[in-house]
Amino acid sequence: MNITTNRIRNIAIIAHVDHGKTTLVDKLLQASGTVAAGQDRMMDSNDLERERGITILAKNTGIYYNDYKINIVDTPGHSDFGGEVERTLQMVEGFLLLVDAAEGVLPGTRFVLSKALALNLKPIVVINKIDRPDADIERTENSIHDLFLDLAQESSHLEFPVLYGSSRYGFMSTDPLVKTDSMTPLLDTIINNIPAPKESTDALQFLCTNIDYSEYLGPIAIGRIFSGSIKLGQQVIVCRNEEKSAPTKITKIFTFVGLKRVEQNDAICGDIVALTGFEKDSPIGSTICNVDNPKPLKYVAIDEPTVSIYIIVNNSPFNGREGTFLTSRHIKERLTKELKTNVALRVEPTAEPDVFKVSGRGQLHLSILIETMRREGFELQVSSPEVIYKTIDGQKSEPIEFMVIDIPGEYQGIVMERLGRKKAELQNVDHFSNGRMRMEFKIPSRGLLGFKSQFLTDTRGNGIATFNFYGYEPYKGEIVVRTKGSLVSMEPGTVTAYALDNLQERGTLFVEPGLEVYEGMIVGEHSRDNDLDVNPCKGKKLTNMRASGTDDQVKLPPAKIMELETCLEWIQPDELIEVTPKAIRLRKKGLKAHERKRG
Repeated sequence: MNITTNRIRNIAIIAHVDHGKTTLVDKLLQASGTVAAGQDRMMDSNDLERERGITILAKNTGIYYNDYKINIVDTPGHSDFGGEVERTLQMVEGFLLLVDAAEGVLPGTRFVLSKALALNLKPIVVINKIDRPDADIERTENSIHDLFLDLAQESSHLEFPVLYGSSRYGFMSTDPLVKTDSMTPLLDTIINNIPAPKESTDALQFLCTNIDYSEYLGPIAIGRIFSGSIKLGQQVIVCRNEEKSAPTKITKIFTFVGLKRVEQNDAICGDIVALTGFEKDSPIGSTICNVDNPKPLKYVAIDEPTVSIYIIVNNSPFNGREGTFLTSRHIKERLTKELKTNVALRVEPTAEPDVFKVSGRGQLHLSILIETMRREGFELQVSSPEVIYKTIDGQKSEPIEFMVIDIPGEYQGIVMERLGRKKAELQNVDHFSNGRMRMEFKIPSRGLLGFKSQFLTDTRGNGIATFNFYGYEPYKGEIVVRTKGSLVSMEPGTVTAYALDNLQERGTLFVEPGLEVYEGMIVGEHSRDNDLDVNPCKGKKLTNMRASGTDDQVKLPPAKIMELETCLEWIQPDELIEVTPKAIRLRKKGLKAHERKRG
């Protein structure tokens, strides 16, 4: 289909986590006839995205509707992946802001909206999930208007259409009391309200916002043509700031339609396309220009990381047993590759060749990287997270998070007490008719380390906590992160039920009978604030005839499952997480008891 620039619409879909972005894209693809009905979460191509039900990587697709082409960018909702949001918003003229009709405005909503309005993009608001029995459309709509009033940078940002519907059931309406049977009202609103791309110059300007790789075609630059056009075989150069590459020839041009990349002979201004023909990667933020008329575009800066960890070559007694990639060279190459696409990540070498300092937006951002490497066959060790301090106006400052907590009112006391110890400052409280309450806090990022698991315990799993980066403020003072010590194995061997039965009263166990452990490995959490050396491999005396054959009758509670994110919250500075394709273990940095005492 031949499309002109004035019939192109570029939009991003932004929202807080789990407010329905990916499902909405599914229904738009189906409503336009681009894909068949019945498929779900089609944009979640990453295994981790499907498992966790969240969008991690920004992805784009395209649909045709009434002789228009609509390019759609699906963005993450979690602020830890804000780098994905910031770079992809630069490709569009407008956005759909999705807000859950029951949950309302949450920190992720504020974060993504602030980024979109800072780029002066045209808004459309969609109040989603109005089919929920606990939906409160009026309250949600009022909170959305309050949010726009707070974040708007000019009066035009306050003028936006509002639609109501359900991504899950595939309907949208301009009236909350009138239920339609299609997504047509939303598609029409996009065509009528999102402006067409505008060409500022006739010189070629293609902004690269993502990169991919093909074994047959080499590096693939993905981005948008802001001016000019591109033809197959055209000579171009890659520009970034004052740097310019040698001329290269475009060998393939792809546009995005549904889940496919469709090969084209040319591409026009305003379209989002993929290009090949480069000997090396075009850096994210670079501009592809005409050879004789280079005009690089300005690239919006990405927010700096707030949390760092150290990734270390695995040197535990079990190293090399379960992984394929073990050495510092393997880890360095993998981290360097990640830097090309993960724009919010920072990697720094250290004085030790087998230790790398890795900084990111938050624990989730870093844990996704570690989990991905683990599934690729890497073995490594990870230190406890540390927040990144800055000196601002001569004063030590630390990152602060804006946190919203939704809990039943009966848990208010214990939650307030916990957060008081974390230096949290209460900003606002709302009471709902169903007995629940919503509290807003500003809290140091340090205070969130170890908070999530304790919060779920305190609220019996009924609490919801969401947060995003707020800014830097003066250092708030000391915060106690963990008040309990570790149970540390004093010898290598195989864990026995007999030994664990005797250790139950000492604390919470992380291991089960039959598991192999080594000296210095953490096998549980002590009930007191000090570390305790224990022997989880102890067997019964052979001379104890009365107890022989009774080991199978020992009744043990299930061991506490320590997943990667839980471990990152839990560990202390003198501990490490050992990550392999088959296991996640906790250990002390010093494996020998006398080393730890000396330290």
